[in-house]
Amino acid sequence: MRLRTLLDTDALGLRLLGGEEELDRTVRGVMTTDLRDPSRYLAGGELVLTGLAWRRAPDDSERFVRILASAGVAGLAAGEAELGSVPEDLVLACARHRLPLFSVSEDVAFASITEHVVRQVSTERAGDLAAVVDRHRRLMSSGPAGGGPDAVLDLLGSDLDLKAWVLSTTGRQIAVSSHPLPAELRAELAGEHLAAARTARPSPHRTFTGGRTYSLFPIRSGADGADPRTTLLSDWFLAVEADAGDWPDERLDLLQGVTQLIAVERDRRDAARTVRRRLAQEVLELVQAGAPPAEVAARLRVAAPVLLPGLGTAPHWQVVVARVEWSGTDLPGGPVSQALLEEALVDPAAIGAELGDRIAVAHNGDEAMALVPLSAIGDTESLHAAELDAEGLLGALRGPLTRGLDGDGRLTLGVSASVHSAEALRGALEEARHARRVAAARAGRVCVAGHEELASHVLLLPFVPDDVRRAFTARLLDPLRVYDKRHRAELIPTLEAFLECDGSWTRCATRLHLHVNTLRYRIGRIEQLTGRDLSRLEDKLDFFLALRMS
Repeated sequence: MRLRTLLDTDALGLRLLGGEEELDRTVRGVMTTDLRDPSRYLAGGELVLTGLAWRRAPDDSERFVRILASAGVAGLAAGEAELGSVPEDLVLACARHRLPLFSVSEDVAFASITEHVVRQVSTERAGDLAAVVDRHRRLMSSGPAGGGPDAVLDLLGSDLDLKAWVLSTTGRQIAVSSHPLPAELRAELAGEHLAAARTARPSPHRTFTGGRTYSLFPIRSGADGADPRTTLLSDWFLAVEADAGDWPDERLDLLQGVTQLIAVERDRRDAARTVRRRLAQEVLELVQAGAPPAEVAARLRVAAPVLLPGLGTAPHWQVVVARVEWSGTDLPGGPVSQALLEEALVDPAAIGAELGDRIAVAHNGDEAMALVPLSAIGDTESLHAAELDAEGLLGALRGPLTRGLDGDGRLTLGVSASVHSAEALRGALEEARHARRVAAARAGRVCVAGHEELASHVLLLPFVPDDVRRAFTARLLDPLRVYDKRHRAELIPTLEAFLECDGSWTRCATRLHLHVNTLRYRIGRIEQLTGRDLSRLEDKLDFFLALRMS
């Protein structure tokens, strides 16, 4: 805003005392001070408000005005309440240093002037930024984006002093305007965004976490009117370190425009993935059909420039299979799972929107399958350290995505071991599928199983029909549960400990802090109630499986 516009508002109680030729100066902020030397707090362009408490003698005016002029302030407004009027020595000092001077009526609070200036400056800066954003949008509509989301966030930081981040629903940073956020905070913000989206709360969603207030703006993608669950788990959102609750409509509209701009960039990147998705589909269809390894290898070599941009070849691969299910709906889960995997399989610590372009994902019905390339590191130990880990993947996804799935959704994933040849890809795909079925047999909104679990008896459990499992566990464990409820005998915990100690009386008694004779009594009671013999391997195994299925 210009200094002269302050004289257009009678309510501000300002009267010009000198410096009329300088009224076209730009005001960038406002500061109230009665310090004798406020230079350390001045950045230039401020309208300085003062009550004149710093003035002890006429000579003080010259020194004070010289400090303001050297700092490049836009103007000085002096209150009349302290001395009854603005002293002549201050008027003359301002004239010597060409500093515009206003008097402030004693019945006008400095806070009113401050609020007016801040509101005008913010509105004008927002208008300037809106023009920049509009120009950026026009550039994007006619060609590649000039800088992507990072460039837009830089504008928010430089023009509105807003710290902002574009995050995925898994908490990964797509773009940052200043410093990266800690992983825990990112996961919390992602969970808050998903919870708000599931309850259809109007945006922006405000949340207080990590000692600060953040406003979350959804970045919408997909067709208008589509079921929001088709994109919910893979959408991005804009997190701004500010409370947008008291923002004027102009600023809110500007931030909504920013999210639309980023959404255009997101849609552009999704469109660019079409070719890679088709190639991934062709490769995986060959693998599923049992095509000769030489044919699969040849197809991989042809597709490598698209599937592995910048990597050349991948001597090792992992396969990840995912399925998203929504209860009470026929919403297809394959495309949802595909979009989620393209984001979820990127290293959570990595920053950038393009990193998902190195993961090839296809879908078949309700299931999505990902080919994840692993770069050669040189030795087997280092290579295994670079593999996707089921437990780590679960830790990264469970927190935020559980809140997005809460109520009617479920995500299950299976992770294969790494393989080093096209011939082994079919086995890796089947391994990942079996692991996903193991994960599906568990409770929870987000479940992940890895290849290492397939060597266990647990592999058998997901394929046992539910009615058979219920009947089996009831026949073995219900008599013990009834007895425990009546007598508080703790037979079930005793049975679990006995099996975990491999039937060792001494170790089990020590673990349970029991005398060995007490333990023998309890085991005898278990055998009496169930008609089983815990010295026999078959009966131990039956109890072990019953406890696992219960």
